[in-house]
Amino acid sequence: MKLVFCGTPEFAVPVLDAVIAAGHEVSLVVTQPDRAAGRGMETHISAVKAAALRHGLPIVQPEKIKNNLEFRAQLESLQPDAILVVAYGRIIPDWMLQLPRFGNINLHGSLLPKYRGAAPIQWAVANGETITGVTTMLLEAGLDTGPMLLAEKRAIAPEETAADLFESLAKVGARLMVKTLAGLACGEIEPVAQDHSQATLAPILTREDGRMDFDRTAQVLVNRWRGFQPWPGAFTNFRGKKLVVHSMKVSDARAVATGEFEVRDGHLLAGCGEGTVLELIEVQLEGKKRMSAADLLNGYQVKSGERLGL
Repeated sequence: MKLVFCGTPEFAVPVLDAVIAAGHEVSLVVTQPDRAAGRGMETHISAVKAAALRHGLPIVQPEKIKNNLEFRAQLESLQPDAILVVAYGRIIPDWMLQLPRFGNINLHGSLLPKYRGAAPIQWAVANGETITGVTTMLLEAGLDTGPMLLAEKRAIAPEETAADLFESLAKVGARLMVKTLAGLACGEIEPVAQDHSQATLAPILTREDGRMDFDRTAQVLVNRWRGFQPWPGAFTNFRGKKLVVHSMKVSDARAVATGEFEVRDGHLLAGCGEGTVLELIEVQLEGKKRMSAADLLNGYQVKSGERLGL
């Protein structure tokens, strides 16, 4: 097929590589504009742009696309068979949806209709799911509401983080997109409408999602920490300063007051909801380097009964 590929982060790169390897013609790569980031505000290109440069593909980086007449004329002149959209980061306007004969095909990081929205991989892990996957679908005007094409399941390991899962699902998704294009080309795939009554949302993450609420159970807090990697992570307050928790696990200890530290046999425990207990393993106090919980105990003389979140 003759394709236009729209994508931005690393998650989209395996799909681009795979469709090229499968023999499809990528006539144009559309990605977000270069951004200044970091302390030095250096200009950074997207992972998809870097991949497109490696393949020697034409690239366009429009700031806006809905009413961009130049961009519209460029796509209309190409007359692609399909437009692939993988974590592009822009809402696709109606004129783009109607342009290619096979439509705009999106790779979504969940088993639709569950986890529609901007952060499906993160919320699946944060909510303690044990199975997730990827879905190819036809885009329409609604948020991830279009008919499904193919899906593939993938188990989530108990220790796996969202960062781990991103890499794995990107590879699964790359294979699935190639399979989807082949099925559409030979007429073997019929789009299937989603059951909208089963839809759940996966909204964009905010910094506050990482704030630890010790009324939640220890397992819920661990799942949220796993889901919110690498950002916003998990944090609370201790002695008036932000305390980031880089590593934690559910403890089988008992009788720790909710929202309080307990020091037992050199272990730093925190009381959580329903009588459950969390063990903090690696932490970082505001303005300090990462350290083991043992170093925090020794360096700051943490005492049992000290409150968290204050």
